Parts: sequence; structure tokens; C-alpha cells
Amino acid sequence: MEELIDEVTRVRELRAGAPTPDRARLAPGRARLLDAARTGGRRRPVWTRPRFVIVGVAAAVTAVAVTASLLVGRDDTRGLSTPATLTSADLKGMTAAELLERAAEAVEGRPPVAEPRAKQWMYEKKAVEGPDEEEVAQLGDRARFSEGWIRFDGSAHAFEQLDPFGKLIKLHVTEMRLENGAEGDDRSPREMYRFVATLPSDGREALRAIREKDAIADEKGATRAQNDYSELSVLLGTDIKPSEGVAGLYRAFATLPDLTLVDHLVETAAGRPAVAVRYSGDDDGDGDGERDTGREWLIDPETYDVLGMRLVRDGKVIGGSSEVTLAFVDKPGERG
Repeated sequence: MEELIDEVTRVRELRAGAPTPDRARLAPGRARLLDAARTGGRRRPVWTRPRFVIVGVAAAVTAVAVTASLLVGRDDTRGLSTPATLTSADLKGMTAAELLERAAEAVEGRPPVAEPRAKQWMYEKKAVEGPDEEEVAQLGDRARFSEGWIRFDGSAHAFEQLDPFGKLIKLHVTEMRLENGAEGDDRSPREMYRFVATLPSDGREALRAIREKDAIADEKGATRAQNDYSELSVLLGTDIKPSEGVAGLYRAFATLPDLTLVDHLVETAAGRPAVAVRYSGDDDGDGDGERDTGREWLIDPETYDVLGMRLVRDGKVIGGSSEVTLAFVDKPGERG
């Protein structure tokens, strides 16, 4: 049985290169690091969330929540059913720019998120969007979910090695050096958190700051919008973002072309309702457009946090991941 599981895992590794990946996702070192940190050594499909390594905040020994209910407290001309929670009816006729502005205003009103301690570990469990049915039949939940740990200072990551029946064999901990460019263009969660905190609230000013940082080298032959998306997708995918920087990030995202809003709530693979902001631009710069394919950023309709990203082609979800659990803990192996 164990040999069969290993063979299925190797097939998954071969399949990982099938769809055209985001250019940001292929930046040197990032894919390797994230694969190991998030999936316990198994490669994830390359179309999963483009991102630097970053962590989310939730209950731990200190019981810090990652998502708190927001009361926007602003006059609203759309007649939302509650001050903070969007419904499918609210999305009818709304544009992506309007949704992102609403999200920016909501996060501007939330309390600051305290920076985690350098030695804290983030435990993260994610649901695979559009998992392969054959893999699910062979691997069960291990094909539908991934989990792992990473230290906030980027100095180590960990994953559990399981037997074919899901029993723990060994907790693997690997040292890393992400800070100060030691791993190429990868950044530690702490570095990413601190950079987002510097973003101004104005969208165009935030976009200018992101371009100046130039964390991902511009792709030769790509348009400015394509390069901007590569940078923004990395930041959108970070799991803990200080509220003072997120508003500008959302407004910067709203300046991009090829953004549309799905006019109803969708459901993530984890079973959570979400607003889907679809980017259908040619973000890999190859000129083919792939206009039937879009990357849908999944946003919580109550907290306006990014829950994940999924790849949709011809109306079918074919890849991505979304949040199940995020928690800061004292050591790897703990789940909060």
C-alpha cells in the first residue's frame, strides 16, 4: 500500500507542471520553499496561490484570533443586509473596483494586528481547490488538504511524515535562512509583514511603492500591468497583513485591468462563503491571453480577508487553495 501511495505522489509531482503557472509563483526558490513548507515535501500544483512565505494569525497558546467581525460603520447606498457581511444580492451590479474599495474601507477600521514574535511558529491548514478525483480516491483527505509549520522569522519549516493510514511517522524540521536575501528573492514572514505595513492607503501610491521595492524582477517583454500583477499577487497571498497596509494593497489591486467581480457568493473547498474577484489578464506574459481562464481571489464577505485563490477554466475550478486553519503556536506539531 505504501508503494502505491508513493507512486501516486510521484504522479502528482509530474502533473504539477501541467497548467500555465503564475510568473510570480515561479520566482527562483519560492516554489521549492513553499512546496516543502506547506505540503510536507510533496509538490503542490503550480497554480496554487502565488506568494512569498508568510503566515496567518489565529488562536494559539495566546489565543489570538485571525478574523474578527468588522462593523464598517459607514453610510451605505447599496442597502447591505448587515454593516459588514456581503450577500449574493449585494454583489449584483457591483464592480471589482467598488468591492475592493469597500474592502479597503473595512480593513482601515479594524484594530492593528500585533506583530508575532520571531520564534513563533505558524500552523496552516489549507484546502485544495479542485482536487483531482483519482488522487482523492487514493489518498483521501491528504489529497484535499495540506498542512505545515513555518517560523515567523523564516529560519525553519516543518511537516509531518505520515504512513498510508494517516498515522504520524516523524515530524521533520528543516532549518532555512530567508531574511536579508539569503534565499534569493524569498522573504521571511516577518519581512513581508513589515513591508506591507509601509504601504500608503492610496492605491496608486501603494503601487508605486511596490514597484520601487521590485521584489520580483520584471519579466522581459511583459507589460507593466502583467508585472504589477505578479508583485500584487504575492502580497495578496500573504496570510497576515497589518491593517495599516492592506487598504492600499486592495486599492492598488483595483487599478489593474482585466478585473471583474463574480456576481454571487461562491464556496471555497473548505466550505466557506467567499466573494470572488477574477483576474483574467495574461499574467505570464506569453501573449496567448487564455481569456477562458481566470484567477479568482477569494475574499471573506464579512472580514474582507483574502481566503485563497483558485484557477477557473471554462467555469470549472482546476486548482488553487483556500484557508482552513491558521494559528500561531509555540512549536511545530502543535495546532493551536
